Amino acid sequence: VQFVESGGDLVQPGGSLRLSCAASGFTFSNYAITWSRQAPGKEREPVATISSTIGVTNYAASVKGRFAISRDNDNAMSYLQMNSLKPEDTAVYYCGSLGYWGPGTRVTVSS
Repeated sequence: VQFVESGGDLVQPGGSLRLSCAASGFTFSNYAITWSRQAPGKEREPVATISSTIGVTNYAASVKGRFAISRDNDNAMSYLQMNSLKPEDTAVYYCGSLGYWGPGTRVTVSS
């Protein structure tokens, strides 16, 4: 099982980013996918989850209305669209499932 995140960058407050997650080694369409993040000096926290086939989504209160999680089961990909970014969104973002996580991609929100 492997996950590889990409798309992290330095962005100004109010800006947008789209993170991508490439998964392999398991039947992607059968499992929910979670995006989590870890800010400097803080514990990792879940950000968004999308269920397997139906695509039901759940979000942390801190990102609800600003972030959108999606998935492409045909290509074993998940995405996290992040809008109206705030400095407190600065973190390393991870995607995962089945207890596995990728190495993460760094997002920095700063002017």
